[in-house]
Amino acid sequence: QVRLVESGGGLVQPGGSLRLSCAATDASISPYNSGWFRQAPGKEREFVAAITWNNDTTSYADSLQGRFAIIKDNAKNTVYLQMNNLSPEDTAVYYCNAGGYFRAGYYRQGNYWGQGTQVAVSS
Repeated sequence: QVRLVESGGGLVQPGGSLRLSCAATDASISPYNSGWFRQAPGKEREFVAAITWNNDTTSYADSLQGRFAIIKDNAKNTVYLQMNNLSPEDTAVYYCNAGGYFRAGYYRQGNYWGQGTQVAVSS
């Protein structure tokens, strides 16, 4: 089984950027579709982005308006989430996920989750 460890969260000012990392250990992440989700205080967990196992297709939440990018580096066994032009509404705990079903732009979460990394956007 693959174990996922997120890093890269922190406090950033509005308009700033962060890159989150999701390192896979104990097994290769190469065979897995992967995604990112987030959960803001008092809200349900929501989909952010996903990528197919072979990097040929990505999908994003409509609300992101092209500000985020998901990258999967199979050689480094890591999935990244590049976040640009951050706003306070992006404040949340961000979770990495792997092993999900991905078809026609739709990603259903898989069984593998990381522990989450906190992102806070504030001036």
